[in-house]
Amino acid sequence: MKILIAGIGTVGETLVQDLTADGHDVTLIDVKSEVLGANIESYDVMSVEGNCASMATLLEAGVENANLLIAATGKDEVNLLSCMTAYRLNPNIHTMARIRNPEYREQAFRMREAFGLSMVFNPEQQTAKEIERLLKFPGFLKRDSFVKGRVEIVELAIDKKSKLNGVSLLKLYDIVKCRVLVCTVLRDGEAIMPDGQFVLEEGDKIFVTAPTEQLSLLLKNLGIVSRKNRRVMLAGGGTVAYYLVEELLKSHIDVRIIEQDEERCAILSELLPQASVALGDAARESLLESEGLSSCDAFVTLTGTDERNMILSLYAQGKGVPQVITKVSRMDDSRLHDALELGSVVCPRNLCSDNIVRHVRAMENQTGAAVTGHSLAEGEAEALEFIVDESALHIGEPLRSIRLRKNILLVSISHGTEIEIPNGDSTFQVGDSVVVVVGHDTDVVQFNDIFKH
Repeated sequence: MKILIAGIGTVGETLVQDLTADGHDVTLIDVKSEVLGANIESYDVMSVEGNCASMATLLEAGVENANLLIAATGKDEVNLLSCMTAYRLNPNIHTMARIRNPEYREQAFRMREAFGLSMVFNPEQQTAKEIERLLKFPGFLKRDSFVKGRVEIVELAIDKKSKLNGVSLLKLYDIVKCRVLVCTVLRDGEAIMPDGQFVLEEGDKIFVTAPTEQLSLLLKNLGIVSRKNRRVMLAGGGTVAYYLVEELLKSHIDVRIIEQDEERCAILSELLPQASVALGDAARESLLESEGLSSCDAFVTLTGTDERNMILSLYAQGKGVPQVITKVSRMDDSRLHDALELGSVVCPRNLCSDNIVRHVRAMENQTGAAVTGHSLAEGEAEALEFIVDESALHIGEPLRSIRLRKNILLVSISHGTEIEIPNGDSTFQVGDSVVVVVGHDTDVVQFNDIFKH
């Protein structure tokens, strides 16, 4: 596909990396020449310097022949105007706009035809949704959904006290008492697709495939208390906090926000009257304790500085807070994050880019293309969902007779509403959803790419 990316900020940079990796023809638009130059040096892309809402700039970028425009500047109004202009110049183009301001949420939806919008994305809202999902199952570090939410790949840490420490995967069922599959193990920065003889060790992070309804049972049988969070404290009262608190209050959770900007505190108090809003610096130990940090079920760091979030999360871990979630702007130092034991780490730019890439894949008319994809194990592996069509190889053949390429594991087959963790006798049919995990150095674009020819 020919894709224009307007605005090369943190989200735009991640999109360039992900979309070029998928083989798309990408053109960048930005007013800053130095930003364009840095991306041209790193990726095989074209660039146009200028205002992305300008008709002349969009024409120079080739909007008339483009399949998709992604408007990701830091200004909602510019993004909307860019999409509207692009649509008038090319009625066949798909457009996606980054809209962050909650005030524009309903307006953008109701006026999407006037703006020529195919999709609105909001990194802050997506981050809030991801944090809410993690708060629902405190035992998991990360959760990724497939097959319309019916299958999940969850991340768990193996520590010294874990029931899985020193256990071979052949004996996994004896402990978890439910049908799951360990599809990837992250050990010392290396992603491993284990066989039944693989023995789990302290320090491993494991990625487990399971039907969604099995998640509570998985935690229970591992001895991980799947408690309900009743008191949640947030450090930082920005846009992510607003969206998150909005959802948490619906579940009648006691939410406390610490925000150091007085004007922002007043706004939050007005918008979220059921939440407790405290004015002050969350880095002050006395303030955290007076607000009841030690008695909280979960602590979420949402300030605008990664380093501050990390320090606050480490402090909360030291105070014994059961669940800690840390927001970071960049995942470049993911091994450092793991070493610091920051709990669950969420990155808005990565979440947003993953969501857009999934939509781009769904837009493609390419036969057999992946419809969903999630990065696993710090980018060392990827989980892809495919819908089996008539062009697929090996339809109806038992898996034991099919040879897959190296570093590829088939982890679930969904026959309508029936979810199957596959074994040697399993088969897939036309219309089934199949989830596979592939190593980062294994090129898979279509479903048939997983098979050894």
